Amino acid sequence: MAKNDLIGDSIWEQYSKKVQDLMNNPENMGEITEEETQKKGLKLVVADFGAESCGDAVRLYWAVDEKTDTIKDVKFKSFGCGTAIASSDTMAKLCKNKTVDEAVKITNIDVEFAMRDNPDTPAVPPQKMHCSVMAYDVIKAAAASYKGVDIDSFENEIIVCECARVSLGTIKEVIKINDLNTVEEITSYTKAGAFCKSCIKPGGHEEKKYYLVDILRDTRKEMKIKKMSDLADARILKKSSELSFDDFTVVQKLKAVEDVIDKDIRPMLIMDGGNLEILDIKDSDDGSIDIYIRYLGACSGCASSSTGTLFSIESILQENCSKKIRVLPI
Repeated sequence: MAKNDLIGDSIWEQYSKKVQDLMNNPENMGEITEEETQKKGLKLVVADFGAESCGDAVRLYWAVDEKTDTIKDVKFKSFGCGTAIASSDTMAKLCKNKTVDEAVKITNIDVEFAMRDNPDTPAVPPQKMHCSVMAYDVIKAAAASYKGVDIDSFENEIIVCECARVSLGTIKEVIKINDLNTVEEITSYTKAGAFCKSCIKPGGHEEKKYYLVDILRDTRKEMKIKKMSDLADARILKKSSELSFDDFTVVQKLKAVEDVIDKDIRPMLIMDGGNLEILDIKDSDDGSIDIYIRYLGACSGCASSSTGTLFSIESILQENCSKKIRVLPI
């Protein structure tokens, strides 16, 4: 096999099976006509969006039920690479049967994630992530056209890279999901900072509020803090699971005893018209763990409450909690 073939195979393997299939067999490519929507009593919405950075463009068609604002049918035309086709097709599928307001909440992260074969493996090479951004932007263009408002009114995110239209939320999410460590990796995955470069660090041709170097530093710090917190929680949980009933606090003992009573004892008593309540738990001087109970209902006057029933309760608690338990009815 030639070296070029090996390189080609390696690159091809960076695309998910879903993306490869949709590149050649998109499910929602086409157009919706005014005549079609009128026959169905729907409103036709057509929106265009182009990425100046790579020359790709997409046209989105919605057939919307104006009574419910529900998108009943979606088609698209893509003028670009195979990844743009796959991203646009996935975007169209995600829009279908959603309301316009719900569709606007679809992000480029949602589009890329929907194209993955499994949750942990990116669907496309990092340099192609910008295609999902384009799919995300054309949704907002369609929604703005339908509602008769400016597209910026849907922009709830802070845009960090104006050239590639990449938001602060997207950058932080991509860093976390893919465990990125460098600005170059952020650019590779999102195209942020790939063009005028003014968003990479201070000193560009225009001053920015957010820079990639700062976002990376702060997000990595957040990730480290969360990791440390998760490890601490795991240690606490492990330590708790290693404790025996005898080492529990009074509150922990009470909770454990209540759980056993609710599961294995109370149903038996209720069947005979009785019940019980725990009054106290004390560590006695002789080393036993004394549980003081009060019988309720039919149990309070039952002859076996101090013999057979009491023996059963004590045996179940000893088996499930501690051999030191002694049950004392009051």
